[in-house]
Parts: sequence; C-alpha cells; structure tokens
Amino acid sequence: MGGDFGPRLVVPACIKSLTEYPALHLVLVGDRSIIEPILAQYPQNDSSRLTVQHAGEEVTMDDLPVHALRHKPDSSMRIALQLLRDKQVQACVSAGNTGALMALAKHVLKCLPGIDRPAIMTALPTQSGETHLLDLGANVDVSAEQLVQFALMGSAALQIQSVDHPRVALLNVGSEAIKGNQQVKLAAALLEEIKHLNYIGYIEGDGVFRGEADVVVCDGFVGNILLKSSEGLAQMIAARIRQRLGRGLRAWLLSWLAAPLLRVLRTELAPDRYNGACLLGVTGVVVKSHGSASQAAFQSAIGVAYRAAQERLAECLQQHLQQVMVDAELNLDTKV
Repeated sequence: MGGDFGPRLVVPACIKSLTEYPALHLVLVGDRSIIEPILAQYPQNDSSRLTVQHAGEEVTMDDLPVHALRHKPDSSMRIALQLLRDKQVQACVSAGNTGALMALAKHVLKCLPGIDRPAIMTALPTQSGETHLLDLGANVDVSAEQLVQFALMGSAALQIQSVDHPRVALLNVGSEAIKGNQQVKLAAALLEEIKHLNYIGYIEGDGVFRGEADVVVCDGFVGNILLKSSEGLAQMIAARIRQRLGRGLRAWLLSWLAAPLLRVLRTELAPDRYNGACLLGVTGVVVKSHGSASQAAFQSAIGVAYRAAQERLAECLQQHLQQVMVDAELNLDTKV
C-alpha cells in the first residue's frame, strides 16, 4: 500500500479493478486501521473478493534496500511477497521503493536459475505499436553477462505473449560497432553468438520510438532516464497543445475539429496506460507501479499483473530460459 498517495489512491483503484476483471480477487497488505476506514466508504464492495492482510511496518522511499531487508520483517512489501511465495496469491503489485522491492523479491522469491539479477521491463508506445524496455532502474550498474540475461528474459517474455522472433537490440550512443562502453561492446559480442536469439545490434534513443526493435536492453540507470524523459516529453507536448488550442476563436474551431483525433492520441499515448512494469527473473509475478501513479495508472498496473498471472509469466519464463540455455549451450549459471 505504498507509493506517494498510499491507501487513499490504491483502495479506489482496486475497487474499480474488481469491476473491470470479474475473476479478480485482491488482498490489500498494509495497516488495517488505515485501510478499513477507506474501504468502508465503498459499501457496495464485494468483500468476498477483497480482503485485508495487516502489516505493522512499511518500507519508505528513503529506506536503503539493506535496511528494508534486515530491519523491517513485518513490512507490507515483505508480507505481500511472502504471500506470493506461499502461493496464496498469484501476483504482487507495489508502488513502493524500487531498490527495496528488488532486494526483497530476490530474498523472498529467489531468482530463476541462471539469472543473477531481476530486471524491470515495461512497454513503451512507438510509431508502429509498442517496444519493451529493460532494465528500468532495478540495476544501475550491470556487467555484460547480466545485459545478456536481460536480453534473454525480454525475448522470452515477448514470446510468451505470442510475439514470434522478437527483435532484440542494445541501447547505445551510436549504431557503429566501435561505439559504446566496454560492457555494451562485450554484451554485443556475446549476444551475436546466441543463434536462437534475434539480436539485431545497437539501437539509438530515437530508434526506440520508431519501433526498430521489440526488446531494448540497457542498464537501469540509462533505462530509467529514458523512461522518465519520454514521459516528461509527452506531458510537455500535451500541455503545449492545450495552450495553443485555447487561444481565440480560430484556436477554438481547430480544437473542435481536431477533438476526435486528440482523444484517440490521448488514449493511445497516455503514460497512465503504460504504468506497470514486470520484475523479470524471480520465481513469481511482481509488478512495479510508479510511486506517483494516479488512480487510473495504478489500475493499469493491476491489469498488467492480472494478465501476467493468467499467462503464468514466471513459470513460462523459466521454461523458455532453460530451453535457450540448452539450445545455445550458454552457461548463465556463472555468477558475476
């Protein structure tokens, strides 16, 4: 029940999600004394599909991952992950501290065989549809081998979603072979050796939004900056359009004529629609929401978790990775 707005935003988002997904059941993990009074404002809520699990502690945004891991055994984040580990739920959604979520997920759920570190992946809109970017902030420093693991997980995740031969690219400062830091160059060399991976080479930032790849791989430092920059750019463009269309009779007429197109674009490109990023590489479905997510955005994150649970994402991902390791004769069990 974390994030910037806590239960006062999460609870109504959950109520709406229950209506959107008739088969959905939710467990709210947090301080019962705070959650239940908010739930009481929704007497029409089906209590058989929404229950509360008390947690006496919370992980704050300022907590270091190691502090959350060692000193907060009764945190809502840990208890939610334990419910997932014990098969009492099929997915976990958190808007809390990203570093703590990764650390606790590794500790409670454990990594899939052959994976050193989980990575956060989300969809981004492009000119031709969508692309998927990972990592988004779980790992700010990674090795070449870990970038390879991210590429394999991203490719496998899209194949689970019925994308045939997804195009995988490494995000870089140029498309030429001489460009990039040492980790990126070494990762490129390793990826080129994997026959059953559709690795297409380097991709630059503008190529991401042209849809030149289905999976774009980078470290979490670069990925988080790209994600937040794209969201800020979308908000700036929307604000500029509103400003320009709000001046004078001609602007009003243009806005009236353009209204249907603008509504479609607003729906297709709204950042809220793309909230909810999967933490790939652990033995369960974990979805990270923006801490500043709106109610609609948090609903989107719940939807991501619901679909991932239906697809049995973590189990299928493990099966795909095992097959890739056999086919490619790639030993990903070596810890870096």
